[in-house]
Amino acid sequence: MTDTAIDTHGVALTDAAAAKVKSLLEQEGRDDLRLRLAVQPGGCSGLIYQLYFDERLLDGDVTRDFDGVEVVVDKMSVPYLDGASIDFEDSIQKQGFTIDNPNAQGSCACGDSFH
Repeated sequence: MTDTAIDTHGVALTDAAAAKVKSLLEQEGRDDLRLRLAVQPGGCSGLIYQLYFDERLLDGDVTRDFDGVEVVVDKMSVPYLDGASIDFEDSIQKQGFTIDNPNAQGSCACGDSFH
């Protein structure tokens, strides 16, 4: 029996999102934080995204580096997020991080949860 360890994930980080993360970390004066993306039960459609800075690396976490920005995903969230992309939009209509996930079969009207 072989143990197949996952050492990376299939989440992408756009250049715009990486630049915004670097800018936020510089503002905070921190270089020990990683960007964590997770999927948790909740929301109108059953699952919600969590995107936040984290200084911890937990058992089973998988990481991927994007030009100095480390994106961390826990092993339980990896299957839900494979192929997803994190972007940052800064326009007159919208400002903030967005997650485009090809695994989401549907989402609620507010866009905060998916199934």
